[in-house]
Amino acid sequence: MLYAILAYHVEDEVLSWTAEQDAAVVAKVIEVQAPLRASGQFGPAARLDETRKARTLRGPGAGMVLDGPFAETKEQLLGFHLMQCATEEEAIEAARKLRAVNPTAVYEIRPVKLYVPADGFGAT
Repeated sequence: MLYAILAYHVEDEVLSWTAEQDAAVVAKVIEVQAPLRASGQFGPAARLDETRKARTLRGPGAGMVLDGPFAETKEQLLGFHLMQCATEEEAIEAARKLRAVNPTAVYEIRPVKLYVPADGFGAT
């Protein structure tokens, strides 16, 4: 089963990191990803740009484009990891490994119902 591991964080905190602090966190995350990627479990991952650059499309017909996301939360969705895991417990363990190197982040683990492959991860 595919799982999306969604990475939430307080965006202002992440944006306050120096380039060196940011690079250190990214390097640790890449270290955690490496064995997962080697095992074939780890699919696409992305860091999203600032939420102020986000747009929301909603409404009937062609819809309207509105500035930004509208979640009333302290934390924002800043990235995701797509993983192939046999069980939910395996997906949770992968999220724990990611959180171990970025402990102020919050990770949501959610099964993926539909995946349209773009990079050879295969159809579901």
